[in-house]
Amino acid sequence: MQRQPTRDTAPELALRRLLHARGLRYRVDAAPLPGLRRRADIVFGPAKVVVFIDGCFWHGCPEHGQRTPHANPGYWTGKVARNRARDADTDARLDAAGWVSLRYWEHGDPSAAAAGIEVEVAGRRPSVNIVTGQPRQPEGTDALGAHETGHTRATHRHTRQASCGRR
Repeated sequence: MQRQPTRDTAPELALRRLLHARGLRYRVDAAPLPGLRRRADIVFGPAKVVVFIDGCFWHGCPEHGQRTPHANPGYWTGKVARNRARDADTDARLDAAGWVSLRYWEHGDPSAAAAGIEVEVAGRRPSVNIVTGQPRQPEGTDALGAHETGHTRATHRHTRQASCGRR
């Protein structure tokens, strides 16, 4: 079991790439609550959203995780049951602390997961920037207040470069 990767698995990387492309920033393999000795795959701190990408075998996927291993079946059946109980306990503790726990199976569509995560994070994101205390920019606008279309962004980029003396 020590050889099993605990982070940066292929399903995690695929989902993280899509989230990053959507402009979401997050922490990876982090404990969301102090004192909780469990780590989430992806953590959105200010929005209080955590994401777990559960492996089919280790967490007892209803589609793929029902196969009982031939070697030491008693141990593995108990192990998966304990993992599922720990998952439920983690979700309950996070919920009690005001966090939202999102769980996705490793075989799921990462695009659908990214869309669901984006909606949840946007709905729970504070309306004020925690660092500056200023209201957040409306979605789809840049710091200048212009909508992010290819032409507008290129025009702003060209203007900034021209003022710096670069071509």
